[in-house]
Amino acid sequence: MKIHHLNCGSVRTIEATYDGPPPTHAVNHCLLVETDADGLVLVETGLGLGDVRDPDATLGADWVTMAEPVLDEEETAVRQIARLGHSPGDVRHVIVTHLDVDHCGGLPDFPDARVHVLAAELEAAVAEAPSFRYRPAHWAHGPHWATYTPEGDDWFGFTSVQPDGLPPEIRLVPLGGHTAGHTGVAVHDGDRWLLHCGDAYYYHRELSADPHPHPVLDLVQTTSEVHHDLRLGTQARLRELVRDHGDQVAVFSAHDPWELDRLRG
Repeated sequence: MKIHHLNCGSVRTIEATYDGPPPTHAVNHCLLVETDADGLVLVETGLGLGDVRDPDATLGADWVTMAEPVLDEEETAVRQIARLGHSPGDVRHVIVTHLDVDHCGGLPDFPDARVHVLAAELEAAVAEAPSFRYRPAHWAHGPHWATYTPEGDDWFGFTSVQPDGLPPEIRLVPLGGHTAGHTGVAVHDGDRWLLHCGDAYYYHRELSADPHPHPVLDLVQTTSEVHHDLRLGTQARLRELVRDHGDQVAVFSAHDPWELDRLRG
């Protein structure tokens, strides 16, 4: 499998908490996976064409004020996939860690794809929308949902779920606390596992032995969590994963621009 690391939606500018990296935009880190037999798999969608063209209607004016998105059509997944020589119909599967606006905004750009999500997340989104985090414009086209409960095989001590129609190199790894049905997505690149942790954490220094949250990003994650203790427990387990299996698993979050740069490099 070939894996592309994409930024599908720059948002507000942030600074690192240590000397070296210059200020840069927070990102919406997505994966485009070229499989041998199952077409293209998009992990997260970031912001979509509808978000760029009418952000107040699809994202919500309050979210736009908070996140300060750049709203560049060339950053949307559908435009980046086209530049790689593919069409939207080539994306047969989309996996979302959760249904916050910046993680599923591009769903309407891939109307024929099967969309994989934990059942609890879809239930919460439908029940709570429209709200700050869930916007029904992103699923008004009627996606082909595939939903799951967090029961399955062991994956480095975590529960993992095999998505229907996808190879064993792609797994859902539930990571609770941020939303009602938040999941990570593990993809094996042939040498090691990549674990997209979504919003289970926001900043790479949160997973160090002596954690240092980012002052801006931590405000976002603490005000948007649905279960404080569960979120902190998930982060503690991710630190153990990095400590014990860092040579086998590369862990990254959705919005950290320095992690994206490292993985692209």
